[in-house]
Amino acid sequence: MSHRRGEGWMDEPDWRRFITAYHQEHAGITEQLFSLADISPYAWLAEPLRGIEGTVLDLACGSAPTRQELPDADWVGVDLSAEELAEAARRGRGPLVRAAADALPAASASVGAVCAAMCLPVVTPLPQTLGETRRVLRPGGTLVALVPSQSGLSPSGMLGWVRVMAALRAVRQPWPNPQARDGLPALLRTAGFRVRSDERHVFTLAIGSADAAALLADALYLPGLTAHRAQAAKRSLARWAAPGRRLELPLRRVVAELPIEQQSQETT
Repeated sequence: MSHRRGEGWMDEPDWRRFITAYHQEHAGITEQLFSLADISPYAWLAEPLRGIEGTVLDLACGSAPTRQELPDADWVGVDLSAEELAEAARRGRGPLVRAAADALPAASASVGAVCAAMCLPVVTPLPQTLGETRRVLRPGGTLVALVPSQSGLSPSGMLGWVRVMAALRAVRQPWPNPQARDGLPALLRTAGFRVRSDERHVFTLAIGSADAAALLADALYLPGLTAHRAQAAKRSLARWAAPGRRLELPLRRVVAELPIEQQSQETT
């Protein structure tokens, strides 16, 4: 499968190579970025998962920040990146399993919920990943996904992102699954899920220092970003950063469930 051509766009094998190298170099980067938020996006993501009966499988868990939001859950984190799992282990989070999102090491109909924090727009291949999610969920099981949203920005918030992307000389984030952002509810319905809720919340990131600006530049998954351009962007954004500087970050939380009748048909 090839992704749309244009600035930064690449074939799926190239994207997988990029994402592997990216996580080797930047393990825990999304958790670090979200630590700049006014309130925790991970706490918001975890709300529908509290009190879930059965195992909560954290898909492409990265440094496993949702683990601390669900301390009493029967939780397991799954990620293909050894570096991300090492970072999660360093933070005392577990249990952890190294596996691909499209080949989950779990029996069919064996988990109560799947948590997907910021992974669906970038994980490949997405259809197989959603198929595996369907397979491992028990009848009536819950999927909770957190994804970036491209709506909800105020005029000043929009100007802030124009400033950031101009510094990076990027027109867009060339991720392989743009339909898994604001289009995620429709995508999940097509994949056989029943969407229970679809909510958006606009968080704000504190870009009050050069370090925060550099973290932002590193955290955007831009495969076309050269080292020279990244350094120039960080210098530019460092001049823009200031105490009290806030950058809006709209995120979407989608809660879906696997219809009992569908899972029953798939497992017979």
